[in-house]
Amino acid sequence: MPTFFWIAGENSGDLHASYVMKELGQYGYNHIGIGGYQMQRMGLKPLFPFNKFNVMGFLEVIKHLRFFSKVEKTIKEYFIKNKPDILILVDYPGLNLRIAKYASELGIPVFYYICPQFWAWKHHRVKQLADYTGKVACILPFEPDLLHIHQVDAEYVGHPIVEEVDIKVDRNKFAEMIHLDTNKKWLSFFPGSRFDEVSKLLPIFLNTIKQLDYKEYEFLISRAPTIKEKDFMDILNRNYKETDQLKIIVSNNYEMMKHSDFCVVKSGTASLEAAYIGTPFLLCYKANPISYWIARKIVKIKYIGLPNILLNRLIIPELIQGDVSPRILKEKIHSILANEAQYQSIKENLSAIRDLLGKKSASKETASLIIDFLNRKS
Repeated sequence: MPTFFWIAGENSGDLHASYVMKELGQYGYNHIGIGGYQMQRMGLKPLFPFNKFNVMGFLEVIKHLRFFSKVEKTIKEYFIKNKPDILILVDYPGLNLRIAKYASELGIPVFYYICPQFWAWKHHRVKQLADYTGKVACILPFEPDLLHIHQVDAEYVGHPIVEEVDIKVDRNKFAEMIHLDTNKKWLSFFPGSRFDEVSKLLPIFLNTIKQLDYKEYEFLISRAPTIKEKDFMDILNRNYKETDQLKIIVSNNYEMMKHSDFCVVKSGTASLEAAYIGTPFLLCYKANPISYWIARKIVKIKYIGLPNILLNRLIIPELIQGDVSPRILKEKIHSILANEAQYQSIKENLSAIRDLLGKKSASKETASLIIDFLNRKS
């Protein structure tokens, strides 16, 4: 049975890869490597605990260098003893491109799904993709043309959220499920899926809620399944006493985004999901100050949010670092909700995201490319 070796180091990559694995499942491959709960549910045999990979920021990665060194050594030893038929890399370029180099030297075919954002920073990664990968599946429509210039075999497969965003219940049913007052405006907050993100953003979101009128709004807060309930509730209880005023939602993120009047969203995949769903929102980015300072020195793009990057204009307001404060959040929420013309303008502009991403099924397209790539290499 052919062996597929996977490396996905983040929650979003784990989810996206699991959809591809589901499409591949009918072929009966052996899956091993690095991935989380979603990939393991599809049959992945993990080499390491997934939660140790989910770190973000320069300083945070430095703190885990010993662990990553051990990971690389283990993978290299595995490749020598049990050479896989294909290496499938999912996003996570810091580790993945180093492993791609080693695999290519051993003659292992390398397939990259969700390529590094070379157009934003670390442009030298384009050369690494050209030298060490055989096929790249892109999830942003402008990427293949940029890669073709550098002789990278790349193809747009569609964005995973096109098939992953699934609104299962309507607004009335959602209100009934969560016990929401339909006469109030619904505000939803998404503080992230990593603990370090939540520990930075959730207290600010809660202090923003304190300044808003409970009689006017329903407050919904997303707790990602990757965040332990105890850790989440510890932060919540330290920062907000009237917890009965809050609705903590562990699933139904897409319904939260769809049926809310307004959202406050951490930058990243969630911001593109919110844009695709079409509800106006604010985008928040808050990192370790040193990590942010380093990033600003090397990142060459104008915007942080994927919706703004894709449309190349400021559709969604971006609050960065010190601007992510209760006072500014409250002002922005009030000003947009009070201005019907601005609110509708944001909604209309967001509709362009759906058109841009198209209707391709990323998992089906990627699975097909993987099979074709494997057959050509065998």
